[in-house]
Amino acid sequence: MTLTASRPLSRAAGTVRAGRPPVRWPLVALLGVLSVLTVSPFVAMVVVALSPAGRPTVPGRWPESLTLDNLTRVLSSSGFVSWTVNSLVYSVVSVVVILLTASMAGYAFAKKRFPGRDAMFWTFLATMMVPFQATLIPTFVLVNELGGVDTFWGLIVPTLANTQAVFLMRQFILGLPDELFDAAKVDGASELRVYWTIVVPLTRPILATLGVFVFLWHWNDFLWPLIVGQSDTTRTLTVGLTTLRTEEMQLSVLMASATISVVPCLVVFFLLQRYLVNSIAMTGLK
Repeated sequence: MTLTASRPLSRAAGTVRAGRPPVRWPLVALLGVLSVLTVSPFVAMVVVALSPAGRPTVPGRWPESLTLDNLTRVLSSSGFVSWTVNSLVYSVVSVVVILLTASMAGYAFAKKRFPGRDAMFWTFLATMMVPFQATLIPTFVLVNELGGVDTFWGLIVPTLANTQAVFLMRQFILGLPDELFDAAKVDGASELRVYWTIVVPLTRPILATLGVFVFLWHWNDFLWPLIVGQSDTTRTLTVGLTTLRTEEMQLSVLMASATISVVPCLVVFFLLQRYLVNSIAMTGLK
């Protein structure tokens, strides 16, 4: 019995191995070259940041020695620290509020029935076709009239209506089985309990994906923080780095500032990359 059962398994394994697609080495080489070209500017930025001030460095030549003096100088600057804290507040608060509101709105548009639902959704979705620059001046005038210039709420609140996040959440929740929600209603669960115990756990991969994207959008945002944040109390890191360029500062110090500004993005990505992979896998299964 054992020998009889093993033969089909061995033939099946041989069939699987034989059915593997061949490795396309030209494509692999092309992707490798593109990866090197993509990573090269970041490597050059880190090398310049670790180079001694005033010494020749890349692309002319490799530095003779590396130092942490530039990073220490940047971290000891009170302005840089306050800009980083402001960017963290701006990004983290926006991520939390957008994920909360977008998941609730996506659940309502996907699973609830109410008059005008589809018209409201498509009208809301049509705002994606309006460029941000077209509404920039009216938004600033409104925030200024309400006294929100140079305040955190004036910096954060106008960016919370994220149409892309609502659309992605709605599309993801549409794929959830209706039987789960019907069973919860039969058990007498409230809408808040259904949202918290069914919607939030099942949408965790897409929430993590949106969290990464929203964090990167707000961390790298420049135009709106430049207009609203008019002092160091609300100035974000991206705006603060541009003010350093106007000063007589060495290139190595600027590159050290840019290197430190990339670290939070890398930390967020590495912490949530597992959920990113899961969301891509679930999308492929659908």
